[in-house]
Amino acid sequence: MKKIFNYFLRGLVFFFPVFATFYVMYVTVNWANTTFNNLFFDWLQYDIPGLGIITVIVLISFLGFLIKFCISRPILNFFESLLARTPLVKIVYSSVKDLTEAFVGDKKKFNRPVIVKVADGLERFGFLTEENLSKLDIVDRVAVYCPHSYNFSGNLYLVDPQNIKVLDQNPSDVMKFIISAGVTKIDKVNAIEA
Repeated sequence: MKKIFNYFLRGLVFFFPVFATFYVMYVTVNWANTTFNNLFFDWLQYDIPGLGIITVIVLISFLGFLIKFCISRPILNFFESLLARTPLVKIVYSSVKDLTEAFVGDKKKFNRPVIVKVADGLERFGFLTEENLSKLDIVDRVAVYCPHSYNFSGNLYLVDPQNIKVLDQNPSDVMKFIISAGVTKIDKVNAIEA
């Protein structure tokens, strides 16, 4: 009976992450496909699988093209300032925009992995997000974001720069390592003094 239970656990370790990944992808793709099919192609007599996803990709790419070559910066700034001044909308918009820019675009923030000394013999992985906190009247501190494992949340710490070591490591590998609670393998970790 114990062998059967061990086989079950091994199968579960393989099956659950694969299933969860494909399920989340399926739900997301199905939602986008259904929504955009109903929005743009309700008049079609035939259901074309994937047409909604293709539409999303084309629309986002076209929007990126318009922003790059056709829409002037003052118009974009006006639209963003309008959203940033609207009550309730500004909280959601600015949070989602900042989070998106932290991962992609010119303002990536999670690109400097560090080790933070929390106490003697205790350290955490994190990402150096801001080195100058003078606008907050804070000196001799840097902002380090430490994600939680198995979760898309984390804590922001204000740390003495002497208590961090910058890592010479691929940021996405470090993020995977943190989120997986240290289970994901990292080839090498080289610390660079900050």
